[in-house]
Amino acid sequence: MLSETDRKLLRVAYDEALAGYEEGGCPIGSALARGDELIARGRNQRVQQGDPIAHGEMDCLRKAGRQTSYRDMTLYTSLSPCMMCTGTIIQFGIPRVVIGENQTFEGNIDFLRERGVEVVLVQDPDCIALMTRFIREKPALWNEDIAEE
Repeated sequence: MLSETDRKLLRVAYDEALAGYEEGGCPIGSALARGDELIARGRNQRVQQGDPIAHGEMDCLRKAGRQTSYRDMTLYTSLSPCMMCTGTIIQFGIPRVVIGENQTFEGNIDFLRERGVEVVLVQDPDCIALMTRFIREKPALWNEDIAEE
């Protein structure tokens, strides 16, 4: 069950995704929080910065700066994380991830759960609609983002 804080912070991730879409990039957003305190927010910046590693979760974590621990944080992401972002979540010991949707990209939810991460999958209609629109409008850019031909 989503708390009011979860709903609010998932919306922050969605708003970041929408901003990325409006900038011509991949619409994937993220937020990092300790309880109800927003630590950082970010979005996929691959197109905007020409950086192949600047996925939404990675941008958010960069903006969070150095943390002594992530073990009391939740990462919110509009889309199920790829393997690179999944590995970073595990490496940093982030114990909880709230995912907007995995209908357009399955991601690595099982891998996260197998490693003890609590995963909350929302299937948010706004997240689904935005990614569906993006994939329809820019399939080549989407395939580049997920490293598929």
